[in-house]
Amino acid sequence: MIRKYDRKLVLENGTEITGYSFGAAGDKVLELVFNTSMVGYQEIISDPSYTDQAVVMTYPLIGNYGMSDEDYESKRPSIGALIVREYNDEPSSWRSDKTLGEVMEQFGIAGISGVDTRRLTRIIRETGSCKVLLTGSDRPLAEAVEYLKNTELRRDQVSRVSVKESYISEASDDIGSAGAGNTAVNGRIFNVVAIDCGMKLNIVRELNAHGCRVTVVPYDTAAEDIEALNPDGIFISNGPGDPTDAVPVIEAVKKLKGRYPMFGICLGHQIISLAYGARTYKLKFGHRGGNHPVMDTATGKIEMTSQNHSYAVDPDSLKDTGLTVTHVNLLDDTVEGMECVKDRVFSVQYHPESAPGPCDSGYLFDRFTGLMSAGKI
Repeated sequence: MIRKYDRKLVLENGTEITGYSFGAAGDKVLELVFNTSMVGYQEIISDPSYTDQAVVMTYPLIGNYGMSDEDYESKRPSIGALIVREYNDEPSSWRSDKTLGEVMEQFGIAGISGVDTRRLTRIIRETGSCKVLLTGSDRPLAEAVEYLKNTELRRDQVSRVSVKESYISEASDDIGSAGAGNTAVNGRIFNVVAIDCGMKLNIVRELNAHGCRVTVVPYDTAAEDIEALNPDGIFISNGPGDPTDAVPVIEAVKKLKGRYPMFGICLGHQIISLAYGARTYKLKFGHRGGNHPVMDTATGKIEMTSQNHSYAVDPDSLKDTGLTVTHVNLLDDTVEGMECVKDRVFSVQYHPESAPGPCDSGYLFDRFTGLMSAGKI
């Protein structure tokens, strides 16, 4: 029996692409983006940075190793939808606890398979990220385009994915297991306050493994309340959406910079730039994947990095802010790292904690503990 197409994508320009449904049912208006990772779909769908986005996976086979309870990057995935060429509902992995489709149904994540993802990726690269409607295949095109035109994307993503209550994650018993060269810790435990804008769990794991007792706080925690926790350092996390919408975090960083060592990743990198008076802008189609080459401007060393972001820091706006560029993307020269030596602040646009992706940049966690260690001498 031939299965009929029962779901379709409708783009703002009227492009209509049909396919087969899997995961949760229902209509959704989302931002359409693509990811070039060959593996790691579980980490991708559970990364809060993908909130309200429909992600096209360029690797053609998705779902073949199932879902493991040990590999989630958030406890409640909030990605909007997953778009794939071929969905495999019979995973072959001894670590698999559920199928991808079962997890997507559980968390209300829509899916569509049977799509020409190469064609769809080319459309995104040529026209840029755009709104897309995921709906039933029988919905009239004119009606779908009109609905899409009149529906705005939400801008409250950080408030939805940030923790509502603070919690503490203790340092690992096996300090230094996350990477070599972790001599800066010297057996010390550091109190780190992590501002959660949609933080991946592997960031907390890496900080714990580097000797950090991590107090994770909501995105709108006031600077005075963070100071009351007596931190040795402050971490600003990754997360979804436009960084200019994260006003409470920007204001907190303004008050706290220069008082504590500070490390930002992805959205945290953008928030730090805004707190110093720089500007951010939206990229045409963003960076999402596990193979982005980044160069350290001081050493010339190239790192392969995991990335997931729609926005970037405007390099021209860094003049007179006190921030200097430390890393650049070799594909498009965008700013991938910054620092303010005087304030003991640094940040990167990419994901040194990987999950998924290469581990070339794990040394940045050593750098953070080194700054905190120097402050405790």
